Amino acid sequence: MSNTRRMPMIDALKAVASQIVLLHHFSSYGPLAETARDLLPGLLGWLYDYGRMAVQVFLVVAGFLAARGLSPQGDALAASPLPLLWKRYQRLIIPFLAAIGIAIIGSAIADHWMDDDAIPARAGFAQWLAHATLLHGVLGVDSLSAGVWYVAIDFQLFALMALLLWAGRRAFVAPLLVLSVGAASLFWFNRNPDLDNWAIYFFGSYALGAAAWWASDPRRLSAWTGVIATVALAALVVDFRLRIALALGVALLLAAGRRSGLLERWPDVAPLAFLGRISYSVFLVHFPILLLANGLFVQLGGETPGAAVFGLLAAWTVSLLAATAFYRWIEGPEASRRIADGLGSLFARTREMLRLVPRRLRRLLGA
Repeated sequence: MSNTRRMPMIDALKAVASQIVLLHHFSSYGPLAETARDLLPGLLGWLYDYGRMAVQVFLVVAGFLAARGLSPQGDALAASPLPLLWKRYQRLIIPFLAAIGIAIIGSAIADHWMDDDAIPARAGFAQWLAHATLLHGVLGVDSLSAGVWYVAIDFQLFALMALLLWAGRRAFVAPLLVLSVGAASLFWFNRNPDLDNWAIYFFGSYALGAAAWWASDPRRLSAWTGVIATVALAALVVDFRLRIALALGVALLLAAGRRSGLLERWPDVAPLAFLGRISYSVFLVHFPILLLANGLFVQLGGETPGAAVFGLLAAWTVSLLAATAFYRWIEGPEASRRIADGLGSLFARTREMLRLVPRRLRRLLGA
């Protein structure tokens, strides 16, 4: 989003959620977490148990922004969604593959420094290809970094929403399809953890975000917000899940924020805006840094909880600095576009060279 269209409330939500996810991983992996838990058992225990639920914030926000971009008035997609899916794939995959490369290098170094289950196994080509196609989750391939399952799920969710909006090419049918599939997810699919590699498991939260966008239009009846809340509360009565309660709370906050105008005005805090902007980069680069920090902790003979807490704080600081650089040079819109243009130019030149090979061979044979 350009600066003129930035939404400070969404930036703040992404900033806070990304830091909680980062700290959840910091409290879960390696000897740093194990040792630091002796000094901060309550905090690290809470982050370990509940920190992963911050992903719900990203699911709801993603659905909210997808509705804003694909169907701002609740209308259907008239054209094929395939170009949109390709554009979305490119937007995700360029920084994702760069981060996977960093993760492979970080894991290889950490593997020389320590023996820990958190270190992914050495990557093979088939494993890399599964990640490059965002199929690592559904194929059951071991992840090359923590949390990369979400990138594949994000693409699946966007694709499912675009296909539903395209399938319902009549008035009111398109959003009704999205909301119906979302309700089915809330009542049934989200209650089956065996489906957590598929978009349908998470689509309830994503659809809550989309519904929040549609219901928050000032030209629509505010009663729509009540309908959304009623459906989600009914799903919680059937089977209470704290993650869905959190998703509902975020959706209602976004709907209220847009109706009141606070979405684009509050909180106007520069650090939150910055952290929200680099949240995807934080998500992508923090795990190999955590592995390296754990490896250094082992190599330096760290044993005290105080040293472990210092190591975690240092890893957190380095993660933010690395994410800032990663955003500037790889993940940011301008950088990503520059990389995509460069790859496109390289592909075009390679194709042209391959096209000329038979002609040159004929000349050589003729000579």
